[in-house]
Amino acid sequence: MTSFKNKTILVTGGASGIGYLLGEKSLLREARHLVIWDIDEDQLFVSASQLSAQGFSISTNRVDVSNADQVQDTAKEVLEEFGKVDILFNNAGVVVGKSFHQHTTEDIDRTIDINTKGLMYVARAFLPAMLESNSGHIVNITSAAGLTPNPGMTVYAASKWAAVGWAESLRLEVATTHPGVKFLNVMPSYIDTGMFEGVKAPRLTPLLDPDVITTKIIQHVEKEKIHLKAPFMVKTTLFFRGILPTRLYDFIAGKVFKVYESMETFKGRVNE
Repeated sequence: MTSFKNKTILVTGGASGIGYLLGEKSLLREARHLVIWDIDEDQLFVSASQLSAQGFSISTNRVDVSNADQVQDTAKEVLEEFGKVDILFNNAGVVVGKSFHQHTTEDIDRTIDINTKGLMYVARAFLPAMLESNSGHIVNITSAAGLTPNPGMTVYAASKWAAVGWAESLRLEVATTHPGVKFLNVMPSYIDTGMFEGVKAPRLTPLLDPDVITTKIIQHVEKEKIHLKAPFMVKTTLFFRGILPTRLYDFIAGKVFKVYESMETFKGRVNE
């Protein structure tokens, strides 16, 4: 069992959404200190003020996880101050919800740089200290979009397919030599935080409540689970993609469960 008590926690994209909730719930489980990384400096101040007002120990850094040098330099400061990060929530992410031909090169670069490379940069910065002590926990928030294709999120899906493959390979790689370092790969469908504002929830795959899914994530960390796929239908994705002919899978996913129509009314956050 992994305990949050007296641990140092770091959450990327932690100033709002599920990142904020993960940080808050870690503190409620008696974490010693929470480090919040986010690119939104104003929201960082608001969130830190809210948590500090509850008597929690908080520090913040404005960090663009797609900037490898910035990640490395800021991580060095964190490690010098706290020694190591015990539990890392690799949460920061973005989405561009439009057809592929409408993406700019900047859209493509930003999505891959944050959703894929950002996870790697952050993990690379904090993993060595975990390996040295043979202890720690890395929670990678990937996506159900890393398990199945979906029109309207081509580059997002690509970034998450890569993230899932990397997270799974890293877990196996580390397990052979440092079994005390644990990993959780979180692959949720749409979460009702505003990031996917306007999406149509597929049949039998309701929008996830942020409070409910973050509680499940925390519990999965405590129980040292390897995967969290939610809601239930996400758990069946790889099985059906594996056994069904592609056209039949596309028919079921697209016409029966309406997965392929889910992004047609996507709006997203104003700043995305």
